[in-house]
Formats: sequence, structure tokens, C-alpha cells
Amino acid sequence: MIIYPGRKNTISLLIFGAAFLAGCSAEENDEQPEENAGETEEAAGSVTEAQTEDWDVEVMAENLDVPWSLNIHEDTYYMTNRGGDVIEVNGGERERLSLNTSDEVANEGEGGLLGFVLAEDFADSREGYAYYTYRQDNGTLANRVAAVERENSQWNETEILLDDIPGSRIHNGGRLEIGPDGYLYATAGDSDEPSLAQDQDSLAGSILRMTVEGEVPEDNPFEDSYVYSYGHRNPQGLAWNSDGQLYSSEHGPNAQDEINVIESGNNYGWPEITGSESAEGLETPVIQSESTTWAPSGTAFFEDTLLAAGLRGESLYAYDEEAEEMNAVFEGEGRLRDVKTEDGDVYVLTNNTDGRGTPAENDDRLLRLTPGE
Repeated sequence: MIIYPGRKNTISLLIFGAAFLAGCSAEENDEQPEENAGETEEAAGSVTEAQTEDWDVEVMAENLDVPWSLNIHEDTYYMTNRGGDVIEVNGGERERLSLNTSDEVANEGEGGLLGFVLAEDFADSREGYAYYTYRQDNGTLANRVAAVERENSQWNETEILLDDIPGSRIHNGGRLEIGPDGYLYATAGDSDEPSLAQDQDSLAGSILRMTVEGEVPEDNPFEDSYVYSYGHRNPQGLAWNSDGQLYSSEHGPNAQDEINVIESGNNYGWPEITGSESAEGLETPVIQSESTTWAPSGTAFFEDTLLAAGLRGESLYAYDEEAEEMNAVFEGEGRLRDVKTEDGDVYVLTNNTDGRGTPAENDDRLLRLTPGE
């Protein structure tokens, strides 16, 4: 194992079963800076204990300033920070590039430059997509999805794809991913107005789906609407398994964080139901944290196991679908904002400099986790 200075290493890998190992070998409660209503003081103490073995850990980048989203292309790591920059790391070289936007990025509360994803043809086009918070002319915070392009050692917004997504100092959602269908998906929080999550005419409290040109796909569930699913509080993770099934992570109101299987047109219940509650026509999560706080943000699949980066839970979690358990498989680095998998490795982005963590020396960091032998 590679040991490096900083927070103590409590590093573990859940043994998911023989088939998984064979594959390996070949906030709310968290996210409320001003309004701490209902915030639980319990951390992730009730997470199921698991048989473990070590990860090999390598620091790929450090001294990052409130990083939020991670993308990997060839040998380069692309990370956003909430202040409005894109950090590019390749080997020992590191560049911090400004993203020039049509309105200034509003780095306020949980807002800022959040989701970021590279175009599928990025190698040729040098294009990508960004989700960021800004102030409208009337002073109200809002979010938008924009097309961006890297040129001349900077990133430039080239087109606004979707505007006027309700925003606030909390509950902005912000995750951005391209699905296996080639469409662009974005998570939008309820903007601290829970009732909007039940309003199909609002973009708030929803998972949104659009073409990469910013058009509404013909097979979206509601006519002329970007809304793909609704009834969400503050979803921050999107990931598809090998069968093309979409999963999302979501912050609950008083713990009760969720992992949801997302189906087109479904209503996921907020604020009508939370946690283990149920009601006709409303979807319940496949797993929820009950009285424990995960504050799950970025998600990714490692083989066919869902991983979720935990903020207040300060762990990387793995969802054991058969046992219906969430297990901490990596911890000791504080708050985790994003997770990606690439070529049999797992990459995690810490988030201790966001004003809610306790930064260690050289935080924040991008870490590469390789399953130990």
C-alpha cells in the first residue's frame, strides 16, 4: 500500500463475492450551511461491517480548492471547482483554466460550477458540458446547462442549452452525465422550495434529459418537457449499470438519504413521502439510510456494484443489492464528493475545503484506488 501524509488511512475494500473479485482481477442533512433544520448529528455508524482487504492508494492531485466533478480522458483528469475553474492534471503537469461564462458563476452556498462532462467526441471536438449557478437580473439564483469548449488554454461557454433551472444557496443538484442513449442528463434540486418537486411544470426537484444540442427528446415522458423524473429533493449522483438501468443518489431531509432506480416519468415522492414511507403512485428508494447520514454525491459502477461518494458520511459506499445493504468500503479521507471508475481502478475526489469539512494537509485531493492483492 502507498502511504502518504495527511488524514489517517482507514482503507478497506468490500469483498463482494467470487464473481466480483474475478472481475476485479482481469446532505441535506449535510448540505445546509445556513438552515440546519432537521440536520442529524449521527454519522455513518450503522453502516454494515464487511470483510475487507486493502486498497493501494495513490495521490493523483492535491491542494484542490472545493472540487466538485471529475472526468477522465485518456491520461488527463478534468475537475471543476465551485469557483468556476477547470483543473487539468496530466502526470506531473497541472493547469488551472478559467471557464468563461455568459453570466458570472455564483459561488454561493452550495452553488457554483458543479457538474461537468466531456463530449463523447472530445478528442476531436474539445467540447463538453457544464452545470453552473448564476444570478439573474433580479438577483435570484438560478442554474443552467451550457455547452463549453476548450481553446487557447481556457474554456469558453459556446451555447446555453437549458436556462432558468431554479436555484438557491442550497439544493441545486448539479450532476451532469451523458447516458448510454447519448442524451445529456442533469440533476436539479428543489431549490429549497419542496413543493416545486411535485410541480411537473417546474424544472426543480427533477432529473432532466435533453439532447446534446439542448432539445427535448421525442421520447421524454412529458410533452415538450425536459423533466425525465420528478419528486426529488437534492439528487447529486447519476450512474448506469451494464444493463442500461439508471441509478441516482439523493440527500434526504433528516438523514433518510436515498438510492433510487430511475424510470422515465416516475414520481419519487418528495416531499409527500420520505424514507420508508410509501403512497400510491410514488416511488420508494431501493435503499435509504434511515437515521444514518450518508449525504451521497457522485456515483459510479465498479463492475456491477454501485459506488457512492459520501460527504457527511465521509466514506465511499457500495450498494450490496442482494443483501440490501450499503457498506463503507473506503474511509479515512474525510468528505468525498465524486467517484469515477476507469480500467479497473476507482478514483475519488475529496471535498474537505468546502467549509464543512476539516481539511488535512494538502487537501483537497484526487485519489486513485487499486484493489489490493
